[in-house]
Amino acid sequence: MRKITQALSAVCLLFALNSTVTAHASSPSPLYPGTDVAKLAEQAPIHWVSVAQIENSLLSHPPMAVGFDIDDTVLFSSPGFWRGQKTYSPDSLDYLKNAEFWEKMNNGWDAFSIPKEVARSLIAMHIKRGDSIYFITGRSQTKTETVSKTLQDDFLIPGANMNPVIFAGDHPGQNTKTQWLKEKNIRVFYGDSDNDITAAREVGARGIRVLRASNSTYRPLPQAGAFNEEVIVNSEY
Repeated sequence: MRKITQALSAVCLLFALNSTVTAHASSPSPLYPGTDVAKLAEQAPIHWVSVAQIENSLLSHPPMAVGFDIDDTVLFSSPGFWRGQKTYSPDSLDYLKNAEFWEKMNNGWDAFSIPKEVARSLIAMHIKRGDSIYFITGRSQTKTETVSKTLQDDFLIPGANMNPVIFAGDHPGQNTKTQWLKEKNIRVFYGDSDNDITAAREVGARGIRVLRASNSTYRPLPQAGAFNEEVIVNSEY
């Protein structure tokens, strides 16, 4: 009888241990992982600035030429690029080399682009200063375009301040952003990409970073502040 009892006890113990291991193996991650004040307060040690601070820094400067990149800087244009990829090259980025896509994007698809609030504030500030506003984009140039009118309407830019969009593209023989910045004597240039910041610095302009939205189709997200440039707070939208 004692042997039977011992055997049953051993079986029960083995079953209990096995159940514990199984439960641990199949347990999901905590539903409420929580956080702490250190994580909530953590900020990257970069040069953050506000639109008001930029405006204040320009008080002693006369009206000048300022430039803006377009995609992810003044417009959240991912809807058009998303549609372009799904339409022309679902499994690759080949659509970016497709002339038909650029014809669509530059002639109407920005109707689906969302103007960024930070761009509204920046452009309004530069209009008030009397600055000449240029938009210099890496998009490919097309025979016609409605981007200039879209931007002028979206941001209420008077004709005296507005210049037609410059399509720098990435084709041989075309001027690069750096060349356009130099030709138009741009003194301040806003952009979301590393290339925007380095292009500005190459011509002695002030490059200021606008944050790219985390749901942008343009990946990977750049490391804002990596060049010790100014980065505008809350500029992802």
